[in-house]
Amino acid sequence: MIDWDDVRYFLAAARCGSVRAAAKRLGVNHATVLRRIAQLEERLGAQMFEKLPSGYRLTAAGEEVLEFADQMEASSHQLETRIFGRDQSVRGLLRVTLPPPLAAHLLMPDFADFIRLHPGIEMDILSSGELANLTNREADVAIRVVYDREALPLNLHGLKGPELFGGFYMSGDRLAQWRAGGPEPRWISVSGHGVPDWTREGELRTAGAPFRTMDLETQIAAVRQGIGITTLPCFVGDTDPLLERVPDTDLHLYGPVWLLTQGETRKTKRVQLFTEFLSRKLAAYAPLLAGQSISPD
Repeated sequence: MIDWDDVRYFLAAARCGSVRAAAKRLGVNHATVLRRIAQLEERLGAQMFEKLPSGYRLTAAGEEVLEFADQMEASSHQLETRIFGRDQSVRGLLRVTLPPPLAAHLLMPDFADFIRLHPGIEMDILSSGELANLTNREADVAIRVVYDREALPLNLHGLKGPELFGGFYMSGDRLAQWRAGGPEPRWISVSGHGVPDWTREGELRTAGAPFRTMDLETQIAAVRQGIGITTLPCFVGDTDPLLERVPDTDLHLYGPVWLLTQGETRKTKRVQLFTEFLSRKLAAYAPLLAGQSISPD
């Protein structure tokens, strides 16, 4: 019989286009991926890949195997989800995916409260901006800010939470300097986003070359140091004692916070306990998420 694990390594290499990328995705070394693919090729008596300077390309046999491997994976996930949904234990693994700002600046104390209430639950927090595939059991619960519910897959079950807003922030010292007639601030952008046109044309002006960062924590550090002005979620900016919301600026809506689960998974006791617990916490955070925790003046 074909070993499903061998097929899993083959799928990763086929989708990633290289052995090293597949190894990184699977969390193993590249020699393991090569060995597993070689075992599958020996079992089937056919070569799956053609090695090129640009990476690995499927052979004709590999293309045929890929079609059936996709079906095997889908059946495997369906079986896991069906069995997982019957699990009514308050012990075991719970995987939660969410954006890093929500994890680090808002919800970590609540996660701590949850595991104190349920010490038998083992939690994996997948803090990433990348979307985990709930159907493929990459996570059990996703916490995401989703502007348009219709953009989500139809097979996901969602609990809609409060709306999340963002605002414009500067360090208190830099804002005072600007108000006293000092130079206009630079625009601090994150992840390669450019300078918005309205910062040059509207009342909220920026000057000079933009200052770019690659992650939220560096962005916050930059604005704390008085480099310039930036946009942050209100729950981040309003709770930072070194930052002030820029007066006479409007808030902008990111979207509602959703708790997302999939199919049979949401029937699992651990998932039910967590989503009910976190739904209550998010409701209590509504004013903070909406930027109503401080006076706009």
